[in-house]
Amino acid sequence: MNEEIINRKGARKAQDIPAEVLELLNQGRVETVNLTEWLAVDHLKLIKAVFPKVGIEQDQIHLISKKIESQSKPSAMHTTKLIGSTLFQVYAKTKHLDEILGRLSAHLSDSVRCYAPYLIGLNEELTVDEKLAKSKKLVADNHFGVREVVWMALRPAIDKNLKASVKVLSDWATHEDENVRRFTTESTRPRGVWCKHIEQLKENPEIALPILEKLKSDKSKYVQDSVGNWLNDASKSKPDFVLTLCEKWKRESQTKETEKIIKRARRTMDKK
Repeated sequence: MNEEIINRKGARKAQDIPAEVLELLNQGRVETVNLTEWLAVDHLKLIKAVFPKVGIEQDQIHLISKKIESQSKPSAMHTTKLIGSTLFQVYAKTKHLDEILGRLSAHLSDSVRCYAPYLIGLNEELTVDEKLAKSKKLVADNHFGVREVVWMALRPAIDKNLKASVKVLSDWATHEDENVRRFTTESTRPRGVWCKHIEQLKENPEIALPILEKLKSDKSKYVQDSVGNWLNDASKSKPDFVLTLCEKWKRESQTKETEKIIKRARRTMDKK
């Protein structure tokens, strides 16, 4: 494969993606490099090219293909969830579940790795602690798409088991990997994006203080933005909590990092 393809920046519009690049993406032979490419992947072509190589039988590929084709409102995110959840349904009661999960999680294609979190998140035989531990490699994935899908796949379990989740995630909040630290707030945002709200955190945001306190002066902008967004979410239902916390942090942590988080946290309130 030539260096130009490997080092590409990615097209801004789907119609500008080179045919050769699109073919490689649909064969699972390269990763997407931006959101435009991620959204342009043809999952029907992708699973037909990749799934036989990871041990998924033709009957199952045919079943998943039919489900993809029958979607009334197809989208990249919905198709990814559909494939991941169908794979779980197919392999949940078999000895092959962990084997398939491992192969998907380690695949070169980020789009294929995106199917893997649903094989964990939907598994009710696992505790939330086990789901989080099993997902940690995906949480730290080098690709933005995988990181976004994994928090969405785990979020229902986190919501259902909030106390236990916060205990684990508060430990993760000091992890050396910024991707792991960001997951702790992104997966628990009270309102979030493209996902169901966590009502407990909308009404009682203090539940997440063991996580938030450890991130109030995080050096990573990636994490700072997520913490600020978390608090901005909370400000829409509990503004007093956010105002009090921001004042506390301003006194305790007089750093530019904390200042940036506070500014982002207060942005909705400051517009009023």
